[in-house]
Amino acid sequence: MNETQRQFINQWQGNFPLTEQPFTTVAAELGITDEELISLIRELLEQGFLSRFGPLYDASSMGGSITLAALSVPEDNYEAVAKMVNAMPEVAHNYQREHRLNMWFVIATETADLLHATIDRIEQEVNLPVYNFPKLQTFYLGLWLRLDEDDKVSTVPVPGPLKQGGMIIDELDRKIVQTTQAGLPLQTEPYSKIATDCGCDTQTLIERMQRMLDCGVIRRIGAVPNHYRLGLHANGMSVWDVKDERLLELGSRVGRLEFVSHCYERPRHLPLWPYNLFAMVHGHDRDEVMQKQAQIAALLGSDCRQHDLLFSTRILKKTGLRLVA
Repeated sequence: MNETQRQFINQWQGNFPLTEQPFTTVAAELGITDEELISLIRELLEQGFLSRFGPLYDASSMGGSITLAALSVPEDNYEAVAKMVNAMPEVAHNYQREHRLNMWFVIATETADLLHATIDRIEQEVNLPVYNFPKLQTFYLGLWLRLDEDDKVSTVPVPGPLKQGGMIIDELDRKIVQTTQAGLPLQTEPYSKIATDCGCDTQTLIERMQRMLDCGVIRRIGAVPNHYRLGLHANGMSVWDVKDERLLELGSRVGRLEFVSHCYERPRHLPLWPYNLFAMVHGHDRDEVMQKQAQIAALLGSDCRQHDLLFSTRILKKTGLRLVA
């Protein structure tokens, strides 16, 4: 990866401008032309270094619902079940993990009723119980990567505060989400193209997206790196059985660790699942992830009764939020 590509990824995982010619602004800071920048982004997407380029949406902040769910799937039926789950547009991500609960997926919908209906539909189609793990508290959310001059990648805290709040989106907002949820058009005036597709003028489009950004509906706008392709090959979901009366304090402390990308309180499902604290950890290999897990264990100390580490073995689906037309 050349220095310009590295600098672009390090700086522009968020804060991409909401202006009529945003590529021109970013290109000037990188010392290249907007045509060269667009070509650079297209190449990073084609090579798999970026998963997509554009806004990251938060379903819960727009009045919708999002949850993490899991299945315990027999190995001889795993591929068939994965195909059925992945076919549902409400399923944004799906991972195979090492555990009795071996399929973990994110469901994002526009309403709570639709989320519960989706869970019911999955249970009926695959004939297996779905374990539902909605987030009860968010301690940290954000994966920002930094590449050094040798292309070694590390996780760093996301610049700026975590925006939480939300808004009820109207029909125009919904069209904007649908039009941009797969990414921004790679052309000099991307917002003009989006505005035309949504039936509004460019200024209105920019104002609407800025409002969604301010309210946390859009978490950030920019490059979405593929951490696997960049070298973070190990992905561990660390889970912890923390004393309830200590969870707020300790969950906040775990969320402040620079190598933790997501940290939530989620419900237990006894007796199978005694864990109430989830913390995602990434590393170049399993040893690195286990070393980071050990740091969390030391922080929690005797306030944690038991814990586990679920490594991802395969990405089954990864699309992000999709509003169904």
